[in-house]
Amino acid sequence: MSQKRTIDAFFGPVPKRPRKDTAVKENSQEERDEIILRSQHSKYPFPIAELSASICKELYSLPARPARTINNEPDLDLLYFEPYIPDYLARQLFQHLRAELPFYKVEYQIKRGGIETQVRTPRWTTVFGIDETSKFDEDGTVIDANTGMKVPADRRYDKCPPRPLPKCLDELRQSTETATDCKFNFCLVNYYASGADSIAFHSDDERFLGQDPAIASYSLGARRDFLMKHKPEAPNQGASSPIKTGVIKFPLNSGDMILMRGRTQSKWLHSIPKRTGKNQEDGGRINITFRRAQTKEGTENYYNYNVGSGPVYRWDKTSGTMMQWKPS
Repeated sequence: MSQKRTIDAFFGPVPKRPRKDTAVKENSQEERDEIILRSQHSKYPFPIAELSASICKELYSLPARPARTINNEPDLDLLYFEPYIPDYLARQLFQHLRAELPFYKVEYQIKRGGIETQVRTPRWTTVFGIDETSKFDEDGTVIDANTGMKVPADRRYDKCPPRPLPKCLDELRQSTETATDCKFNFCLVNYYASGADSIAFHSDDERFLGQDPAIASYSLGARRDFLMKHKPEAPNQGASSPIKTGVIKFPLNSGDMILMRGRTQSKWLHSIPKRTGKNQEDGGRINITFRRAQTKEGTENYYNYNVGSGPVYRWDKTSGTMMQWKPS
């Protein structure tokens, strides 16, 4: 069963209130065009609106420009699309995703220097997808990817129940797979409300992603610097001389996409630093990353650190902020 068929099973039309005028025949086509289709699943806090038909059509014509290969530093292997999504389309996509997706402000505890520390994620996050060992059937139920049967007890996702990609993200996933010849089963979305939101230097080299994973990273909204630096080489690796590289900066504009592949994750770190001064409130930024998790641990990790057990937030257009969402 294809992913396309699986995703479509969750969509249903939610018509707007009909017009109160007498020009029923004249307006019938216009009213049909205003029908909003929504992705639905039992683990979504609320249905998620699809992209318009015109936006979907344009996504399948992307990328807007061919990628530039960047491999002039040790162990670095990037495809840099400047842009992947043209500016006018990136604006529409940014506004749609910020308004329609559920977001979370996850808190968790980690040990730093042997001391338990409470961490509150310095950005808004959300995630969709499931690892290679499982998939969603037509009803959205999680089943074994090989047998098609219900997932056995020792592999159930009771703590962090997964959910499929809504169609507004799955359309972009399919476009990305076609352009990069990579396969993805997870989509992580970060929303940086201002320059005060950030992510520290890190690498996406978890074992559940396999060796040399490919990760596609999109930037929508405000421009932010994307920094990269080579990991320090351990003394016992027997290198004749240590690798010395400076920090590489990519000023990502709305619609840009970087595909990180090869040994990039195992050898390099990347970050989005804070912005200060007059640039801090330049507007929000959405980062979309597509990944491929291979084991159940990947699903548990992504939902634990990007959804967690806290409240759901949704963009409020009136106040221009994320507000806690409550079922009506």
